[in-house]
Amino acid sequence: MGTGRTDEFRKDAVRIALTSGLTRRQVADDLGVGLSTLNKWVTAHRDTDVVSPEDRELARENERLRRENRILKEERDILKKATQFFASQKP
Repeated sequence: MGTGRTDEFRKDAVRIALTSGLTRRQVADDLGVGLSTLNKWVTAHRDTDVVSPEDRELARENERLRRENRILKEERDILKKATQFFASQKP
């Protein structure tokens, strides 16, 4: 594998790690690299132009939406349990 291809692969890996919303472990497993290796690459490339400001903004927005989604799911589950509870209380 030539160096050019390796650099390209590293940059893609860092881009995916920083913007996909997947955990670092998931990205490392998907790409077949060690977690410590991926973390090393991210540290090395984090402040380079590997991730554009637009990508970074999208990643932040994705993170916000995922958090919001998780909260809504939890609320829905609580409501479902409450509904079942009150239904079972009828005489």
